[in-house]
Amino acid sequence: MTIFILIVVIFVLGYTAIALEHPLKVDKAASALMIGVLCWTVYVLSADLILGLGFSPNWQAGAHGIDSVHFVGHELEHHLIEISHIIFFLLGAMTIVEIVDQHEGFRVITDRIKTTNKVKLLWILSFITFFMSAALDNLTTTIVMVALLRKLIDDKHTRWFYASMVVLAANAGGAWSPIGDVTTIMLWIGGQVTTINIITRVIIPSLFTMIIPLILLTFTMKGHVTRPKSQCVEHEALTTPKEQIFILSLGVLALLFVPVYKTITHLPPYMGMLFGLSILWLTTEIMHRKKTDECKRRLSVMAIIRKIDTPTILFFLGILTAVAALQSAGHLFLLAGYLDEHLGNIFLIDLAIGLLSAIVDNVPLVAGAMGMYPIATDAMVQSAANPEYMAMFMQDGLFWEFLAYCAGTGGSILIIGSAAGVAAMGLEKIDFIWYLRRISLLALLGYLSGAAVYYVQSFWLHN
Repeated sequence: MTIFILIVVIFVLGYTAIALEHPLKVDKAASALMIGVLCWTVYVLSADLILGLGFSPNWQAGAHGIDSVHFVGHELEHHLIEISHIIFFLLGAMTIVEIVDQHEGFRVITDRIKTTNKVKLLWILSFITFFMSAALDNLTTTIVMVALLRKLIDDKHTRWFYASMVVLAANAGGAWSPIGDVTTIMLWIGGQVTTINIITRVIIPSLFTMIIPLILLTFTMKGHVTRPKSQCVEHEALTTPKEQIFILSLGVLALLFVPVYKTITHLPPYMGMLFGLSILWLTTEIMHRKKTDECKRRLSVMAIIRKIDTPTILFFLGILTAVAALQSAGHLFLLAGYLDEHLGNIFLIDLAIGLLSAIVDNVPLVAGAMGMYPIATDAMVQSAANPEYMAMFMQDGLFWEFLAYCAGTGGSILIIGSAAGVAAMGLEKIDFIWYLRRISLLALLGYLSGAAVYYVQSFWLHN
């Protein structure tokens, strides 16, 4: 049991190092990679002891005929496949955004946002993010919006604040869309929720999650943002306005095509993202083939790829690998069981999962909930001791819809609690403690407000 607890201690210490990145002056990617490797190392070296405790759901489910060490290796490979989906998706999205940015495609948008008033700009960007996140997904939208913010805001800390609010809006927008957040996608594919119901029943609570912080900030924010000094003189010689519009349109279409590709082929989303990148790559190669060597060098995808923030990719790899160890060894399974036993109320369970998703990745938490609670059928409801409670676990039941909301928006409470937050943290080097002091309370108020709206809405619909 001591070794089992040691893995949690390693994770907590590493998480603390990530949170204290700036005071320690140690890049968070290094800490994330360290805990990812150490958690699995301790796990495999003590595989017999840890698996013998009986907490690993996969081991208990029937890993017969295989020794514990090979089981752990197999588990790592399985989780690496899932992690690689996110990594390649992120690489493709970041590259597409960088291509559009290098071609000055975002000027088409930024030139139309004339206001420098902080409050007006915050409302405009938040609503753009909210609906864009539902159409794309919260991770891709955050990457796009951070690129836009760099064109709109010069001051670093002001840009941090807007990037943080983008994370909040992106997570809120992704929660109510079947393709907006990875956890909602999981529930949608798993059959727990259906398209129309998840949209109509979760969009209003999600909207309140964003609007409540915006209303509070409306009364506290003052002044105007400072735009960055224009650096488009050299770029105007590289791309024409028509080329800028074309590349922006093609980039957006490539991103929008990802969910379409997934629906048609049933292949992972990263395949659609890489396909979109390949189209954009081929198009730019042909577009610039007759231009000067200097122009081609600046606009080539090969040169643009070198600008991708590799530490952010490695940070994702490390933190997701560490969480995978907790899931495989059974820590998250125990946590889910504890919530079920001590809370026993679907609203409290989902609220707790949402709060925990600010600390631990929401994907394994939702996966754990999906594994613990099967979709209830009519026969299960009729034969249950408490039919009304069991009905909440049917397709489009309250438990699943509220889980989509909580898991999708709860991660905003901490910068590290969602893929969108991690991306913004990596791209803008946002300090964990800074976010905790200035954004976390706003995000928590929004989260609880949206949850209250959903509770009232569900009570009204079912009575």
